[in-house]
Amino acid sequence: MSAVIRAGLRGGTVHLALTESGTLAGYTRWRPDAPDGVGDLRSGRVTARAPALGGVFVDLGGGSGFLPDSAGGKSLAEGDAVAVRITRAPQGGKGPRLALAEGVAPGAKPGLLARGPGPIAEFRALHPAAPILADDWELVALLRAAHEGVAHDPASLAPVAEEIAALAEPVFPLPQGARGTVCPTPALTAIDIDAGAATAERGDKHGAQLRLNRAIIPELARQIRLRNLAGAILVDFAGMKPAARPKLAPDLAAALARDPLRPRLLGFSALGFAEISRPRIRPPLHELPP
Repeated sequence: MSAVIRAGLRGGTVHLALTESGTLAGYTRWRPDAPDGVGDLRSGRVTARAPALGGVFVDLGGGSGFLPDSAGGKSLAEGDAVAVRITRAPQGGKGPRLALAEGVAPGAKPGLLARGPGPIAEFRALHPAAPILADDWELVALLRAAHEGVAHDPASLAPVAEEIAALAEPVFPLPQGARGTVCPTPALTAIDIDAGAATAERGDKHGAQLRLNRAIIPELARQIRLRNLAGAILVDFAGMKPAARPKLAPDLAAALARDPLRPRLLGFSALGFAEISRPRIRPPLHELPP
């Protein structure tokens, strides 16, 4: 599988796209002057214990984060100095999630100790030999300071520009004329599947609905990854009765397994919604500035 990492600079924002065999497989936006902090190593000080939440709040210098007891906060008390790593970016109105950095000495006061690798390194981790093409010489210089194999290509994003632009819309096309609609809420993200132009084969309505939904699953999983939808995700498949929808479970689980974040299919609700849990690490695309 040939992979290419494509980077384009647009008004201070870097657009990052990963293509695998010419297909868009990953996308995000990144501001070098205001990174989301994921992976950053910071010195902090515990400001309060939150028993109801099962963790402690930590002053990071210029903001605070939450360190769960399960990630090293259990033995800490107010006033303790700690070294922590940011495991989840601020999103949804909440501060960053933290994990105790074992074996790292905290600094004299809260503040940054080391920057995290950034999203481009995550693409490189998937494809270590992938070339990085950047459309701006300033961006080339910035990326070459941390990565090998960076080349200048003024049309780096051109092959996927239309598909990237389409990610800004809540509605996306699916095979056989179906379409999906993304509906974010503070608690979860719902995805409604509409059969659209797809029509049931005469005399085999239930079989046709099953085949249609199976056909759209790979693209549905790809859209979840491209849009970085995370947390609780509910999918309302098209047409099938709730009792029949668990037949889709093997196909959906297999498609989700190809996602680097390894989302989990938890099952189907009584109403027939597929329940998916995908790790929240970086903000979803719809929460990022354009």
